[in-house]
Amino acid sequence: MAPMHREANIAAQFLRALRAIDYPVAKLDVKIVLEPDDQATADALRAAGLPPYAEIVLAPRGAPRTKPRSLNVALPLARGTLLTIFDAEDRPEPGQLRTAAAAFAAAGPRVACFQARLAIDNGHEGWLAYFFALGYAALFDVINPGLAALGLPLPLGGTSNHFRTDLLRRVAGWDAWNVTEDADLGLRFARFGYSVGMIGSTTFEDAPTDLRGWLGQRSRWMKGWMQTFSVFLRTPRSQFRKIGAIQGLSALSVMTSLLAGPLFGPFYGARLVHDAIQGDLLAPQRFDALALASLSLSIALFGTAALVLPIALGMKRRGLKASPLLLLAPLYLLLMSAAAWRALWEWTRRPFVWTKTEHRPRPAQAAPVGLRNFPAKASAIKARALSTP
Repeated sequence: MAPMHREANIAAQFLRALRAIDYPVAKLDVKIVLEPDDQATADALRAAGLPPYAEIVLAPRGAPRTKPRSLNVALPLARGTLLTIFDAEDRPEPGQLRTAAAAFAAAGPRVACFQARLAIDNGHEGWLAYFFALGYAALFDVINPGLAALGLPLPLGGTSNHFRTDLLRRVAGWDAWNVTEDADLGLRFARFGYSVGMIGSTTFEDAPTDLRGWLGQRSRWMKGWMQTFSVFLRTPRSQFRKIGAIQGLSALSVMTSLLAGPLFGPFYGARLVHDAIQGDLLAPQRFDALALASLSLSIALFGTAALVLPIALGMKRRGLKASPLLLLAPLYLLLMSAAAWRALWEWTRRPFVWTKTEHRPRPAQAAPVGLRNFPAKASAIKARALSTP
């Protein structure tokens, strides 16, 4: 299933990526879900030539106008035992469906989903896209594979999720009102006793390169995490009883770090610098001051390690090179904080509004999926991605 909205400019690109998938055509059933007033995208898809195994599904008018609602509209129409979600801008590796099918064949019946790895393919186009690529490498090449290997709940990415269709229906699909439906679904699988795994295949995407697009997308993600966190905390005892103590603590720590760091990190950092220069942070005179200084420095040390180490390991696994742009990391963190506070404001004012990310078409002569010279040779990138457990 591929939900699309105002994507006429990349409709042909999406169909090229669809045709490049290496899977028996007779076993493919593609539903492209459109809003009823998006005639431009429908015309662009038809003009580009829909393959015979693909059809356009119109979501009925109604609220909310979100991606998960579109997915729920098409879910009853899905005919396959396995179901995959792709976004309009995705460029999956051609063998991804075969990799997912093989993983399901070898997995137990309680494995509900396999998440493919997502990677940014335009990190050379600006400093925002570069840091976006680093974040994706940390999340999809380090953090999520680690959580999956430990059997812990993980926040799914919004695309390249491969599901057992019957289990997806059993958990009632997606929350149509959650603007990061993937994170919510990952936790819901855990509550029902199902597990989520990772596969080595990669889907390539382009990150926003302008501040407005970046801020809108980041704010939407964080607003959705706030929604998911609030649902989790509404009945914490029930959540922990269903998920388990270790899984519940893991989910709680992941969601807390995703929100508390961007919201309060700059204030904490400023206070730490102030106390180091003008206070007794480095030379406490009383026991209470010693305890507070120890706590503050421990948070700074372990917080920095938790931020830097996954990025460094992700860069190594994904083949990303260090750049002088890393000097802009403090500015990027401040922008993350701005996105978090904007998300908090929107959550209290417009909790269910979906901020659309505009996508640009890639040049027709651009290299095929993954065959980019930034920041390393494509062969090295693919080898690292597929060899990492």
